[in-house]
Amino acid sequence: MKTAVVICPGRGTYNKAELGYLGRHFPDASLLAAFDAQRRAEGQPTLGELDGAERFSLSTHTRGDNASALIFAATLGDFLSIDREEIDIVAVTGNSMGWYSALACGGALSPENGFRVANTMGTLMQRSLIGGQLIYPFVGDDWQPNPARRTELLEVVDEIAARPEHALALSIDLGGMLVLAGNDAGLAAFEKSVEPVQERFPMRLGNHAAFHTALQEPVAREGREALPASLFGQPELPLIDGRGAIWWPGATDTEKLWGYTLGAQVTQSYDFTRAIAIAAREFAPDLFIITGPGTTLGGAVAQSLILANWRGMGGKDDFKLQQDKAGLLASMGMPDQRSTVTTGDNS
Repeated sequence: MKTAVVICPGRGTYNKAELGYLGRHFPDASLLAAFDAQRRAEGQPTLGELDGAERFSLSTHTRGDNASALIFAATLGDFLSIDREEIDIVAVTGNSMGWYSALACGGALSPENGFRVANTMGTLMQRSLIGGQLIYPFVGDDWQPNPARRTELLEVVDEIAARPEHALALSIDLGGMLVLAGNDAGLAAFEKSVEPVQERFPMRLGNHAAFHTALQEPVAREGREALPASLFGQPELPLIDGRGAIWWPGATDTEKLWGYTLGAQVTQSYDFTRAIAIAAREFAPDLFIITGPGTTLGGAVAQSLILANWRGMGGKDDFKLQQDKAGLLASMGMPDQRSTVTTGDNS
């Protein structure tokens, strides 16, 4: 039996290629119906309607109130599809809104309450849509660590943030990428201050608010008012949060877990890189399983492991060697990799 850390993806992972993902993979029709009942009660389109649409709509499927629900359900469905007779899940973590999914996968929230949290927060953020996000790399194509470049970019961020009417901050440490968030003035100033790289960066993220910054304090406050601490229970699996802190089964203060989830997790930067480093060092798994939807998080996980010097990896070539030899990462959004961690019933 292999040990594994499960990693839950965040926003931006349900795209055109993922249309129909729930229909193809979700293993529990009654649970999906319970999620849809929550959506109906809020006057929202159901997951069945969204996932079963004839064509993907950027304006519909990537909205926070729809995307968060779709991604949560796809993630949880994949988690439930992992072959637990072959794989021993030793911890769960996630990127950004993937924290809500991780809470449900790890048992601190029931599936229905996890959906309620993800759907409520996605809806509140969409309603407010405060600020935006962009992404920019500080490593090259070889993925070799470049801490000096990272420091240089964050100095640019601090300089822009100090200007009048400019808001800009680190939103997510995402492997070799910096996800920055702020108001339009702050984001535009950064775009003008750096050179375009890899023909696509700096890249604005559509329908994304200024997640994980102080600009989200009103949303966090609304979230705490709408979602009581009584929803949260003891986790069944260790949970690694966006600071790299571990919430242990039987030893978690559930009031504090609620406070973090609807407080600092919303308004302070999310260190996904550190979460992966802690997962590797504390649990030393044979395998990292990235649930669907999407296939975009693998690079950030690999880069995070390289930045942590996990197993002596110093760059992309080292990672590829490890991946070819031991299958270090399994991305459930890729059919060939999915089949290595599921029973085959939902692959």
